[in-house]
Parts: sequence; structure tokens; C-alpha cells
Amino acid sequence: MARIGYARVSTVDQDLETQLAKLKAEGCGIVRSEKVSGGSRDGRVELATVIEFLRPGDELVVTRLDRLGRDTRDVLNIVHECEQRGAFVTVLDPHVTTRGDMGQMVLTVLGMVAQMERRFIKERQREGIEKAKREGVYRGGVARIDRQAVFDAYADGAGPAEIARRVGCSRMQVYRILSEAMPV
Repeated sequence: MARIGYARVSTVDQDLETQLAKLKAEGCGIVRSEKVSGGSRDGRVELATVIEFLRPGDELVVTRLDRLGRDTRDVLNIVHECEQRGAFVTVLDPHVTTRGDMGQMVLTVLGMVAQMERRFIKERQREGIEKAKREGVYRGGVARIDRQAVFDAYADGAGPAEIARRVGCSRMQVYRILSEAMPV
């Protein structure tokens, strides 16, 4: 019976150390982590690996339920997949486990709260952006990719894979940037 920890933050500039320390302190022999949004399961390779690795009697441990996901259906599907493998899910804060019927009910309610919280965050963010636009101080998000470097590399004859490697992004992002600049 293994205790397997899973840690997640939403963006690359956030820190995983606190979650990792808590999971190790709880006796998790294996801890997987990733920096990806919890809004959906897309791109959550480490979570998929953990679930695939689970064996009967194992326990998936997370520090908070929203580390598993922000959508109630996703969280419940993850819990269900773990149970199908004969494993349990334990959330450290607040301490809840799926080992009993009550834990399953509490996880469902907590999943609904996490989803509601995500909606509130998005609404507050949208309101803040609208206010900033009205006040003339909104400048948009920070560019993460040097678009000019993409165009320059393309003009020099580099292919999408080479451009992606140079700039530090995916090929799909290179394709998007190039398609925006090209007439249709």
C-alpha cells in the first residue's frame, strides 16, 4: 500500500515547495507535481501518470481538493477512477478521505465549492479588467513569447520546430503566431 502525493500549481511562476513538503511530511513515498491549470484535465500528464500507477490499497494524497481540479465533475471523475483501481483519495486540508461513505459526500460538496470559487475568481478578474479599461490603465496580459523573434527566425528560413526550440514555446504557438501575421 503506497501513499502517492500529487502537487499542482496553475502557473509556472508559482511555487510548489509548500505542497511538496506537506506531502513528504505525510509519508508520501512518491510525489508527482506539475505546473498547469486545474480548470480541466487537459495537459495534466503527471496526474494521469499517478492515476495509472495506482494499485489496490494505494492512496492518492493532495494538500487541498482544488489541487485535483476546479470543476466538480472532473474532481468526482478523478475520485471515481481512483476507486475503480481500488485506491483511496485523501485531502489534507480539510482532512477528508474516501475510505468511508461520509468522505465521499464531503468530497462532493468540497468539489462544488471549488468550482464555485473558480467562477467567483473569474468574475472578479473580468470586473477588474473592465474597470481598468474604463479608467484607461488596462494594457492586457504580458507577452510570454517574443513574436518578433518568431518572425525573424521564420524569415531566416527556420522551420516551426526550430523556432519553437529557439523561442522556448510549442510548435502550435509558432503556427498561431505565423498564421496571425499571414493574409488569409
